[in-house]
Amino acid sequence: MEWLWNGPCQWHIPSMLVDLPDDWRTALGPELEGESWRELMRFVDEERRRSQVFPREAEVFAAFNLTPLSSVKVVLLGQDPYHDDGQAHGLCFSVRPPTKPPPSLRNIFKELESDVGVVVPGPGHGDLSAWARQGVLLLNTVLTVRAHEPGSHTNRGWERLTDAAVVAINARATPAVFCLWGAHAKKKRALIDESRHIVVEGAHPSPLSATSGFFGSKPFSAINQALLAKGVIPVEWGF
Repeated sequence: MEWLWNGPCQWHIPSMLVDLPDDWRTALGPELEGESWRELMRFVDEERRRSQVFPREAEVFAAFNLTPLSSVKVVLLGQDPYHDDGQAHGLCFSVRPPTKPPPSLRNIFKELESDVGVVVPGPGHGDLSAWARQGVLLLNTVLTVRAHEPGSHTNRGWERLTDAAVVAINARATPAVFCLWGAHAKKKRALIDESRHIVVEGAHPSPLSATSGFFGSKPFSAINQALLAKGVIPVEWGF
């Protein structure tokens, strides 16, 4: 199967368009050239032919496009995209209006208000793009999912790419804060040099675990305190 070269920031195989900012393209380029990547793309392409896959192809790499490598100051890691209709759009935990926020996002908003006093504008608001534009990389560890089947694209190769993204951030001289919620995100901790970067770790905000350590953990103030300690402008968590 042949690669088609579509310009300085794009690869195509056979129907997945990878359109990245230049700095992410440089950092992730080696991972996008190996056989494991080609196998992953064949798998996702076949999945799209046979069933519905989220998010839509044009939004798979939205997190990288909204938050170039040079602007990353916080990494918030999710698991895999939302698997129900109209939810996933390439940013972990985020949904676009007027989609009702799923339970995990509602719990995030509860903790956001409790921690830093930010009130969500309304019940149809769940878009976290404003955070991404400030340097919060909203990255799932797996970037696609079969409709209505959570975890269906786990261990198919996406983890190699997201590992490479964490390694690229870790390699920068500029410090970042890695916010790791839940077991899947915590697996990335081994890739982080904690002598230079800061890790904020906690329970996942899902209904199954939010009451077992997420609520009351004050992650948003902890992130901003960590950024200030490193001389980095904190995140405006409002909308």
